Amino acid sequence: MHLFLTSSPCDDDGARGLGIPFVYSEANGFARRLRERVAPGVRGVMIAAYPDSHERNDAMAADFGAAFGALGRPLSDMRMLDGRHSPEEIAEAVAASGAVILSGGHVPTQNSWFRGIGLGEILAGYGGTVIGISAGSMNCCGCVYAQPEEPGEAADPQYRRFIPGLALTGVMILPHFQTVRRNRVDGLRLFEDITVPDSAGRVFYAIPDGSYVLQEDGAATMYGESLRIADGRMEPWTSDGEERRIAD
Repeated sequence: MHLFLTSSPCDDDGARGLGIPFVYSEANGFARRLRERVAPGVRGVMIAAYPDSHERNDAMAADFGAAFGALGRPLSDMRMLDGRHSPEEIAEAVAASGAVILSGGHVPTQNSWFRGIGLGEILAGYGGTVIGISAGSMNCCGCVYAQPEEPGEAADPQYRRFIPGLALTGVMILPHFQTVRRNRVDGLRLFEDITVPDSAGRVFYAIPDGSYVLQEDGAATMYGESLRIADGRMEPWTSDGEERRIAD
């Protein structure tokens, strides 16, 4: 499996004049590496974060499919998989595909949907390319850090911050760092008061849009800017344009 863990793989500005909303970002070599790993004409599938948002899901799949065309890797088909499909139909579509996109959304909501359809088992042994986007990347971990983001989540003692995931990787990323860095949830600073204390005995990688992790054959590499949050400390780990192997 070629596993991309992204914050956002999209470049809106690069799509000007193409008649599509975005293209895949060239930042830190993402588009080039994706192009090298997806053959023209394969089938693509996109797995929803919100299984009942059918109209929105279909529009999203069309846009991401069009971006593959702009990449020079037109797909033979791009199919959205959501609540309209049974687990058996999803398993068949994934098995017949060469590229799988895991949508972004609310981490616990998507996690519950993924577990309900048995997506971890469906993707076990998958040999194509998987692209996680935001929450989709976060849910790829065996142990998912569901960083509080909605009102009430940080204050609720019953809210589960660590939940089982797809077990495709052990790398826990925190996406959109450039926009959420100063966020507060329930009056608490998202990073200083919530995430940094939650890092006791764990490692998180906070990344902005344009940075990503690529894992192949069990080896994971960070491309672009990141911060490492571990054991109650947060510090810069890589810079834009840099790549660094993530220790096993």
